[in-house]
Amino acid sequence: MRPSRDWRLVVALGCLGWTVLYAGRSVLSPVLGAIGQEWGLDPSRLGLLSSIFFVGYAGLQIPAGMLADRVGKKGILVAGFALFAVATVLRGLAPSYGAALAAGLLAGLAQATYYATMFSISSSAVPAARRGLGSAIVYSGMALGSSGGYLLASLVAVGLGWTWRTPFLVLAGPAVVMAGLFALLLRERKRVGGAPGPAAEAGRHRTGTGTPFRAVVTPRLLRAYLLNFCSLYAFFMLLTWLPYYLEFERGVAGSVSGVVASLIPWASIPSGLLVSVLSDRTRGRVGPLRWLLPGAAVAVLGIAIGRGAVALYGALILYGLLGKSTTDPLLVAEVAEHAPAERSATALAVLNFAGMVASVLAPYVTGLLIQAFGDMRPAFYLAAAILLVGFAVSLRSAGKSEEQH
Repeated sequence: MRPSRDWRLVVALGCLGWTVLYAGRSVLSPVLGAIGQEWGLDPSRLGLLSSIFFVGYAGLQIPAGMLADRVGKKGILVAGFALFAVATVLRGLAPSYGAALAAGLLAGLAQATYYATMFSISSSAVPAARRGLGSAIVYSGMALGSSGGYLLASLVAVGLGWTWRTPFLVLAGPAVVMAGLFALLLRERKRVGGAPGPAAEAGRHRTGTGTPFRAVVTPRLLRAYLLNFCSLYAFFMLLTWLPYYLEFERGVAGSVSGVVASLIPWASIPSGLLVSVLSDRTRGRVGPLRWLLPGAAVAVLGIAIGRGAVALYGALILYGLLGKSTTDPLLVAEVAEHAPAERSATALAVLNFAGMVASVLAPYVTGLLIQAFGDMRPAFYLAAAILLVGFAVSLRSAGKSEEQH
């Protein structure tokens, strides 16, 4: 798809798609306590309910990206949303813990079709000078969906006293609507021209249309993949366990824990847009991570050790401003600009796969740490340490980027 006036429609569809998909992820967290009580589950088994989703999601990332590069992206997107609607209904109707695990795995497989295909389409459609902004707008759907899922589960399942199953059944409707919107409105054309970046140009001249897989595992791209892992570990620990932590360790009422947790995604929207606009002007995609990642680490520690409501809410807002939803658009733009055009979906799938390894580990490891230590503070310390590892990687990455520019 050529950069054109159509890019605004593509970005809007991408934002709506992430809104529905992230609501499907975050809706589980506020009802973990109710699920645990119904089936008599310990924290590690509760964590597995989230991790199993990401096992499917991570496992299909690279195959889905490679398939999209071969057969086309629009059909993959439509089929993925239709399957997600089915899986969401099955999660709401699950009669047992085992059935819930199977339905969660299916939901993860369905969502795995989205990331690489959507960002490959949007990166091709959006003009190079607006690529960071376009990615940030698409990513804002993640924040909206995270908040929406928290609010839906907290208000419907907890506040109104309905069963924990209801939010899942409600979400199936928007999933069907999105499948229809992508089928009717999205136009996919082969990428012609554009600004794929120097690495992409070199790859094209060397290999033509048969670009090998090794073209997406260059040192520069590998650093971006590692940065994504470090950023997303903390995010998925919070996405899965934050309402549980607020309710059972900080004394926040279950009916409002989702509202409090929503401070993170709402704070992330303006900061993600601002940082991405600045990166479009300077074309510096990785340099801002030198202050975003350590700032996010401080925020994660503040959530764990801050005393009183003001300190807690301030730390939540700080993480929203500096965390995953602000760093992600930068990494998407970095990969889109330095991966071969013929392998764009594959490269983006590898980027997301690296992050999804963190999403598999974070919920389950956090559950194990809660069992071992009796509270969540060690889990926050581990997440902050991983963010600081990313900070160290960003120092090297930023230096390399500056040398090349």
